[in-house]
Amino acid sequence: MESVFLLIHLFLAVAIIGLVLIQRSEGGGLGIGGGTGGGLTTASGAKSILTRATAICAACFFCTSLILGIFAGTHTKDGSMFDQVSTEISQSAAEDAGADAKTEGTESAADADKAPAVPISE
Repeated sequence: MESVFLLIHLFLAVAIIGLVLIQRSEGGGLGIGGGTGGGLTTASGAKSILTRATAICAACFFCTSLILGIFAGTHTKDGSMFDQVSTEISQSAAEDAGADAKTEGTESAADADKAPAVPISE
């Protein structure tokens, strides 16, 4: 279901981009989109249709954004992020303590006689 809304969201985004690019600019800054006659109906009729279509697409885009946000919220785990991190830290500390206890009794005499890698100053 989430992928359906994501696909609709993508189509709405492309439609909004297309509708905005089709519309005639008020100032005629680039000199494109002008012209009179032709078009859907009259110049003002085409303007109102494009404006209305853009507004409808924008409202639908907003709704799909909210729905996708709700879907994203349902995938979260219980508890806060800090609880999850503290649980992971405690689990790794317990694993490290278990590993240290196992290797503590298995030190060989050769390892004990080795000099430290970094000399200790006196």
